[in-house]
Amino acid sequence: MKWGPTRILLVVTAALIGLNLRPFITSIGPLAGTIQTQTGMGLQSLALLTLVPMLLMGVIAFTAPAIQNAVGARRAILGALLIICCGSALRLVTLTGWGMVATAAMIGLGVAVVQAVFPGVIKREFPLHVGPMMGLYSAMLMGGGALGAVTAPAVSSATGVWMTGLAWFALPAILTVLLAFLFLPVHTRQQTRPASATRLLTRPRTWMLMMCFGLMNGGYSSVVAWVAPAYQEQGWSAAASGGLLAILATSQAFSALLLPVLARKSADRRPWLWLTLAMQGIGFAGLAFMPAAMPLVWIIVLGVGLGGCFALLMIVALDHLPDPTQAGALSALMQGGGFLLAAIPAWLVAALHDATGSYAAGWNWHLACVTIVAAMVVKLAPRGYGRAMGILDDKERGLEGVTYCSGNNPGIHRSASLAGKAR
Repeated sequence: MKWGPTRILLVVTAALIGLNLRPFITSIGPLAGTIQTQTGMGLQSLALLTLVPMLLMGVIAFTAPAIQNAVGARRAILGALLIICCGSALRLVTLTGWGMVATAAMIGLGVAVVQAVFPGVIKREFPLHVGPMMGLYSAMLMGGGALGAVTAPAVSSATGVWMTGLAWFALPAILTVLLAFLFLPVHTRQQTRPASATRLLTRPRTWMLMMCFGLMNGGYSSVVAWVAPAYQEQGWSAAASGGLLAILATSQAFSALLLPVLARKSADRRPWLWLTLAMQGIGFAGLAFMPAAMPLVWIIVLGVGLGGCFALLMIVALDHLPDPTQAGALSALMQGGGFLLAAIPAWLVAALHDATGSYAAGWNWHLACVTIVAAMVVKLAPRGYGRAMGILDDKERGLEGVTYCSGNNPGIHRSASLAGKAR
């Protein structure tokens, strides 16, 4: 594969696409007090600014194969980026709580389409570098979270208009639209098998991946929604609490970029996943029991755990199937069910706070979720991918020529029949 200027610009485009997918969520926490004062939103209403986009990310992910078949991946991504741009710009004139929820839904819709379609594009365009490219995409996604947390209060303070801190993210979005238009390749649309999504949903492994992804991202949604308000209750300023979110997102980005590279030669991702889950456990325990003692330590450790786990789970989903379209469909379904599940915890943490007067109960809930995911990861042995995804069924239909790849290391290949026999 030649890495000329066009190829490098495609990598830059992929990075910028990831950058645009989180600022609209992480910019809310540092400005939560101002938003509540200006719009009259309560704590649980404010949680809708995270819950609604997460729900859309879940629902739209289930339709991703149909969207891709109808308009193609390139058009779907371009349209979604335009929606993100328009939704961000509209926040400049949004002064009501319901208006804020509406723009969150609009941006969430665009983000949902990109997240559902783009991993399949990465596997198709970079078949020998899926791990590092997914790491880069995930790292930039987390980096966008840092961008939102740091710049939203800074821009609001500099302009004296709180809406500008939320609306300025339309600028990087429109730049990304331009680069995507120029450098995302055009491919002839190929219809996936009509029953592909239905067939994937019959596999218990698909549902387990949804559960793992959802419980992990539920922790992310709660942290970005409530870490800043939690420390503001302890007397921190909006800028200082936003700085905590920026550190969290930077730690996520570092981990999402580094861990896939370190794990690229390991077909078995489980030891790396357990490492990230252990770090999440330490972070949530610190926030629950000693929040004032070492806040930077808890946030950094939690960020490394969340970012690395996100990137590795995305890679594990793509590892399960050799065909990019089918692997992308599995990734979309994992994200669909996962984000539907991840939409609930941010609201739950708010409800627990209203009931107990503290965020500790919510952090303890996520500590329990980390334990559940760690137990489920035991099942993610790469030797079992073939059986888990029904590759034996393909053999029985006469598709014995299918090559099965466990992981993204091109040196680790098995025939469909061998993968199907593996436990």
